[in-house]
Amino acid sequence: MMQPRPETSMHTARRLEGRSAIVTGAASGIGRASAQRLAAEGASVAIGDLDEIGSAAVVAEIEAAGGRAIAVRTDVSNEQSFRALIGAAVDAFGRLDILHNNAAALGRTAIGGDDGIESLSVETWDRTMAINTRSVMIGCKHAIPRMLESGGGSIVNTSSGAAIRGALSGTAYATSKAAVNCLTLYVATQYGKRGIRCNAILPGLIMTPAVEFGMTRESVDMILDHHLTPEAGRPEDIAAMVAFLASDDARYVTGQLLCVDGGITSHAPTYADVRRMSGEPG
Repeated sequence: MMQPRPETSMHTARRLEGRSAIVTGAASGIGRASAQRLAAEGASVAIGDLDEIGSAAVVAEIEAAGGRAIAVRTDVSNEQSFRALIGAAVDAFGRLDILHNNAAALGRTAIGGDDGIESLSVETWDRTMAINTRSVMIGCKHAIPRMLESGGGSIVNTSSGAAIRGALSGTAYATSKAAVNCLTLYVATQYGKRGIRCNAILPGLIMTPAVEFGMTRESVDMILDHHLTPEAGRPEDIAAMVAFLASDDARYVTGQLLCVDGGITSHAPTYADVRRMSGEPG
């Protein structure tokens, strides 16, 4: 029988004591879990999101657990708005050490119309790129100078497993995340010697509110069938990797595209069918 996993709390090892972090898209899902985990490990956290109610709730949760956080309404696709978030974080906390570029538009759930290339509108393509890719460039552009003031920092970009394989839908979303992968490598290369590390996390099936709202149970079960783990991922699983990459424990890790996906990208496409044919459990 699997043992229940412990919940993240302020008793987590405080590897990030005295540091300042920004997490975009932190009003829910992966961003919320990451903001809470970074705070639990000692970081002061600035939350950038358009969802002011959700952001305020996350700030309240962090403060109730003994942490420090602020919320700034932010349109990450807008350079002035993102720059204001970075300024607010530095003003509130005195420095910037960590940037978690997490905000994203999740294809049909958020924008609509992201299916095959033949039916994909230019408007959907451009909006997806603006939110998912331009935002990462803007965040890096304006966060890096502030990080350099303190001697360096860590940038963690949320990509997707969809960025490294083809599919029948989600064309704009997957392409936008592939661009994030490339940008991650360029930032790591250009600023590594100056003390800034940059990595990307490629999640698999993570049971966020967006997934639960946008996918049927049948679709979730179909994808989970191809995972090597017995269950889907949780936002806390990604948050744990974010906290690691933000910490000095990852001082030698940069320019990496890290799959945190239950093993779905590690095997042959026929894995699930062969498993059933052989009578193996699962």
